[in-house]
Amino acid sequence: MDQPKPASDGGRTFLVVAHTGRDEVTKTLVTIARRCGEAGIAVRVVDHDTRRPAPPYVQTHPVDPEMLRDAGAEVEVAHADSASAQGCELVIVLGGDGTFLRAAELAYPAGVPLMGINLGHIGFLAEAEAHRIDEVLDRLIGGEYRVVDRMVLDVAVIDSGSDEPRVRDWVLNEVTVQNTSHNGVLELVTEVDGRPVAAYGADGILVSTPTGSTAYAFSAGGPVMWPDLEAILVVPSNAHALFARPMVTSPRSRVAVEVDRDGRDAVALCDGRRIIDVPAGSRVEVVRAQRSLRWVRIDSEPFADRLVTKFSLPVTGWRGRS
Repeated sequence: MDQPKPASDGGRTFLVVAHTGRDEVTKTLVTIARRCGEAGIAVRVVDHDTRRPAPPYVQTHPVDPEMLRDAGAEVEVAHADSASAQGCELVIVLGGDGTFLRAAELAYPAGVPLMGINLGHIGFLAEAEAHRIDEVLDRLIGGEYRVVDRMVLDVAVIDSGSDEPRVRDWVLNEVTVQNTSHNGVLELVTEVDGRPVAAYGADGILVSTPTGSTAYAFSAGGPVMWPDLEAILVVPSNAHALFARPMVTSPRSRVAVEVDRDGRDAVALCDGRRIIDVPAGSRVEVVRAQRSLRWVRIDSEPFADRLVTKFSLPVTGWRGRS
């Protein structure tokens, strides 16, 4: 477990990534600025993603840094780039799972741990809910948190006739190889550790981490996996085949998805955010990344309790051990 810098060093900086445009987010930002200012901690804010436009249904607005400075903090507004998280102690995410995945793109390359505060809907990736902000800040400012590792997958797209990847990327949740159109199906072959396992026509196929098992993979019929498990999950999406069940492979496996050379083009969608073209005849190879994502924990809530809460699972009649 990494130890945070003590406040007496005067060199602590928290990066805040926020889904702005809502009163609740603004109030939470002001609270963070005030509390950090009182503790002598600088605040760096990335309020909206300048690297790609937000969907039309998402309303975001730039944060007014003067408003945060009025709360008493040393505030810097940063662009969403590879330098955003450099030199920060941790990243605080205000929003839902989409904002968390956006923040992960900044935190992971810098090796900075991140923690989510849910201001979205389900917020499965968040460590805490917004109503606990004062308690959360007590723990973060006091250095009373721990850092755990979450498994990440490396993704490589290799074109037909080539041995070297054309594009490399990584995912925290999943990579989805899917049809570029809604007409017909993709003809795919799944390979594990250099051997073919199944061929089918499908809308696509997902390769997921345990963290991502409760996201798109779960919706596609995959199993829930506890996040401290180390494994790779493979889930076909609407496959036309007798054998189209999800598979759980070793974390040391190399999973590949080949797109039929005489079929349709595909795309690889990384964490629902980054799109890579996968022409017919290409293959997508997925392996465990050498580095993990660093994840801030302040609670020891069992994962089973999180499942029950987030998915509103019925547990009436449970008696437990007498």
